Amino acid sequence: MTKDLLNGIAITGCLTAAASTMPILGFFFLLFAPLPVFFYRAKLGRRLGAVIPAVVLCLTAVMTDFVSADLSFLLGFLMLGFALGEWVERDFSIEKTVLYTCGTVFLILSSVLVLYSFFLYDHPVALISAYVKQNLEYTLSLYKSMGVPENGIRVIEDSMDKIQYILVRSIPALILGSSLFVAWINLLAARPIFIGKGIAYPDFGSLNRWKSPETLVWGVIVGGLLMLIPNLGAKTIGLNLLLVLLVIYFFQGIAIVAFFFEKKNLPRILRVFLYSLIGFQQVLVLFVVGMGFFDVWMDVRKLNGEKKQTL
Repeated sequence: MTKDLLNGIAITGCLTAAASTMPILGFFFLLFAPLPVFFYRAKLGRRLGAVIPAVVLCLTAVMTDFVSADLSFLLGFLMLGFALGEWVERDFSIEKTVLYTCGTVFLILSSVLVLYSFFLYDHPVALISAYVKQNLEYTLSLYKSMGVPENGIRVIEDSMDKIQYILVRSIPALILGSSLFVAWINLLAARPIFIGKGIAYPDFGSLNRWKSPETLVWGVIVGGLLMLIPNLGAKTIGLNLLLVLLVIYFFQGIAIVAFFFEKKNLPRILRVFLYSLIGFQQVLVLFVVGMGFFDVWMDVRKLNGEKKQTL
């Protein structure tokens, strides 16, 4: 048991350290930071499982002078892994498991950010705005060090205020959308690990046949209409709604891709290459999102026909 605790702390600590020290690859390490927390929460139980994120968070706080906005986001990632362990035990559907996990993380993270902002600033928006500006400046300096052409740097510099303006107002969707994505990724990654270690894992069925509720289409319509209203509040709500739905339809699009990969029996190495290609190509990401959205009417996998036969 002590060995498991030390392993969990070491693995989680290494992932978070790599995420903070590697500018580009660090993002991929951060994506899977919740995974060891999730695994050891399921293996050790609630009390011992909670020790791992608590220790990693405390060690990180000591190394970053105790208070920082980045620490709040690290808390969100670690709590996501722990919340996955909590909700998976209840044997819910994958939709409820992901939704409840992300809702838990969103509430905790929002509360921490609000408290932290009031501790240092007059308003939460001030903290978010300062944090976004700091990260944009860091990204710009990173691009310069990577040798990005001067024309590209100038375009980014001229657009900094607009980018900051949009990002600050879409923070709720960015937090919720990233939580949805990270929760989904870690659930998929956890399955072979749990099964290999003999730990109970819920049967979510074949996820390449997953389909979002058809009623979500109304969310897209409402979000689009709100974006057309000449009012800042309405546009902000519409933007956040559309961004979250974009992630959900990306899931459906990826499920379609996985369905046909399995149907064509593509080799594993080719699947990994094609998934990586989708991840790095924005055009392909948008294509996958569009495929997921229009699948509501097109039924690309012919799942509706299968349901009729079953009935």
